[in-house]
Amino acid sequence: MTTLSTKHLLGIKDLKLDDIRLILSTAANFKEVLSRPIKKVPSLRDVTIANLFFENSTRTRLSFELAERRLSADVINFTASSSSVSKGETLIDTVNNILAMKVDIIVMRHPNAGAAEFLSRYVNAQIVNAGDGPHEHPTQALLDAFSIQEKFGDVKGLKVAIVGDILHSRVALSNILCLQKLGAEVMVCGPSTLLPKHINSLGVKVSNNLREALEWCDVANMLRIQLERQDIRYFPSLREYIQLFGLNMEILSSLSKKITIMHPGPINRGVEITSEVADSDQSIILSQVENGVAVRMAVLYLLAGRTAE
Repeated sequence: MTTLSTKHLLGIKDLKLDDIRLILSTAANFKEVLSRPIKKVPSLRDVTIANLFFENSTRTRLSFELAERRLSADVINFTASSSSVSKGETLIDTVNNILAMKVDIIVMRHPNAGAAEFLSRYVNAQIVNAGDGPHEHPTQALLDAFSIQEKFGDVKGLKVAIVGDILHSRVALSNILCLQKLGAEVMVCGPSTLLPKHINSLGVKVSNNLREALEWCDVANMLRIQLERQDIRYFPSLREYIQLFGLNMEILSSLSKKITIMHPGPINRGVEITSEVADSDQSIILSQVENGVAVRMAVLYLLAGRTAE
């Protein structure tokens, strides 16, 4: 298989296993390119990409923009706060105005779940979902899978624990779907109030005990508490959350085996993990950041209709 089976990247749920493998193998080629003295390739020199961010973002937006520029695409950046959206313009009108400028691909982050899928039905451009509310964040899951594959050689057969605010996390859902398709076992761990009611239907193991999850897994992906999405209190206090679900070096070094630590960022140091853990030799957090550019280059390259070699 040398081309994707889908026109858009709306979520991991829409990708076949062969699609995921193609993206990861293409990303490996681009990572090699990024290690060269000249990191730019002319692959998308005739393609225009618009980054539409209706939510604040630093890491994802910069990662996409760097990926686009490394591929020599023409890039348009759009933020809702400085646009006509603040004057009441609809999403479709905003996008159609941008498409009138002959844009080929739209990378969009939106606070509402399903926004990217909605848009794909009404506009004539390829859509990349850069995060839609608490729903999905497919490129984050792909770069996490790529980082695990790079560390272990394969994802199949590994045990991955996703710890923290599962309820509000788009990273959690995309990771669960992606890891399972690649043959990993997944456990989610957190306070019962931060676990979705339907979580058992996803075929994951569930735990409310951090040590139990860490002893079980090969990889622990530590998620931050998304206070900006919480309209009620889901636990008594942040101090209590840290005591029960915060990962520190004392816990990490006391485990019966050495595990790998991941975090999608941004890190709340001292909450879900301490600085000592984040900066330890068991952490691959900086590799995730580096791999994000290669994975997003692969996604954009393949969606633009280029055939992987």
